[in-house]
Amino acid sequence: MRGIKPSLALATLGVIGLALAASAVVDRSANQMAASANRFLDALDDEAKSRAVFAFDSPERVNWHFIPRPRKGLPVKDMNSAQRALAFGLLQSGLGSSGFLKATTIMSLEQVLKELEKGSGAVRDPELYFVSIFGQPSDKGQWGWRVEGHHLSLNFVVNNGKIVSATPAFFGSNPAEIRTGPRKGLRTLADIEDRALRLLQALDDGQKKIAVVADKAPPEVRSAHEPQPPAEAPEGIAFAQLNDTQKPMLRALIESYAGDMTAEVGQAWLDEIEKAGVDTIKFAWAGPGERSQPHHYRVQGPTFLIEFNNTQNGANHVHSFWRNRLGDFGVPLAAK
Repeated sequence: MRGIKPSLALATLGVIGLALAASAVVDRSANQMAASANRFLDALDDEAKSRAVFAFDSPERVNWHFIPRPRKGLPVKDMNSAQRALAFGLLQSGLGSSGFLKATTIMSLEQVLKELEKGSGAVRDPELYFVSIFGQPSDKGQWGWRVEGHHLSLNFVVNNGKIVSATPAFFGSNPAEIRTGPRKGLRTLADIEDRALRLLQALDDGQKKIAVVADKAPPEVRSAHEPQPPAEAPEGIAFAQLNDTQKPMLRALIESYAGDMTAEVGQAWLDEIEKAGVDTIKFAWAGPGERSQPHHYRVQGPTFLIEFNNTQNGANHVHSFWRNRLGDFGVPLAAK
């Protein structure tokens, strides 16, 4: 996804080299995850461990959501300082620097909501984020882990020392922009909103007629809480219909999402996209082309689905995800 067009021979060699390199580094990331998970578990007493650990085949593993609700797992609130540090070490093992900053900022926004709502909304607590381990962390066999709470759901599966799934990967932000107080102006997910807006604004009138699929944005992302992504065919304008200025803009948007994961996982996603072919990737927009108005977009290819929604609270409340159209949670589906 870098826009480089080498010769066919070099491209073939490059793909082989990337595949070998990606395999090696994903192995290293998987080893780091296992080590981080085991350090975390070793710091827990039996009671805490009984709350944090589930069988790998437990239905809880695919019971994901991003709303404030009762959850299973061990919340940060019930950890001591050493356990918290190790829990955040596990979180960091699955994310790049930008993703880790987003995740921890999302947690901190619960305090902002608490102050804004003054007790009128759901329970807001920056410590109500839960760590769950599925199976025994190891370089043999299957295991997985999740960190989840309001506006955050990160799910990983490791099989025989390789990361085989890092989806669903959900990040949300409420408020999308802090408009008052000492953190005024903070926009946690600005990159994935602004890059999409710039791409939309770069389209000519004919292209916009293809890309804008609805005058009004839908109220929510699709398939929230579902264990697999929506199966509908992609809509919008195809990558092949963009010009040489617009194509890098769509690539940059996709790379913003991939860049939130570890470099190894993000590159594996991008390599998978390249292998499947980029020309059929479609970008679809719904709603006005203004950040201040409710808006929604999707980017969909054979292997992945990105969805972004900012319609609630006067277009100041973001939900976004990356999902694998070949199968979330490491459960294979037929390619669509």
